[in-house]
Amino acid sequence: MRNTGPEDIVARLLLFIGEDPSRGGLVETPKRVIRAWKEWTSGYGQDPAKILKCFEDGGERYDQMVVVKDLPFFSHCEHHLAPFFGTATIAYIPQKRIVGLSKLGRVLDIYAKRLQVQERLTNLVADAVHQNLKPKGVGVMIKARHLCMESRGLSRQGHHTITSALRGEFLTDGKVRQEFLSLAQ
Repeated sequence: MRNTGPEDIVARLLLFIGEDPSRGGLVETPKRVIRAWKEWTSGYGQDPAKILKCFEDGGERYDQMVVVKDLPFFSHCEHHLAPFFGTATIAYIPQKRIVGLSKLGRVLDIYAKRLQVQERLTNLVADAVHQNLKPKGVGVMIKARHLCMESRGLSRQGHHTITSALRGEFLTDGKVRQEFLSLAQ
């Protein structure tokens, strides 16, 4: 087998696990795997600041919590390259500026489509919203299942890992924090 690039790496992995890359069902697998990984890691080429464009029209008088709950995401653990997936709840309290609600999900996807650990993913989303919207506060809660834990080692299926990141009033005001946590559950 000659070295032809990323597809060759996948073919060598197939050989390593005991498969025959020339077998009919596997002939196209290296190309499919490369296409899949390009999609799964497409967040590296994206900038959340370009997505989080704010509007002042309509938001200047709104000062209550905006919550987008149960946004689905898929990512890959940087330790085993195994998938982890779940939902995120992203909330913020506007300060004269609002953002299109779909943009919060897009920011989540930008960071989820990079090799990650859940703790960093949670902080990256919170920081991007906080830095770009400049709201009174931000809260992010992520609930995820990790196949690196469910499919190997102890093999404990069905559990969730929950992480949160709080900024501004979500961190300093107990009532705001409690409202967010109760809505995010």
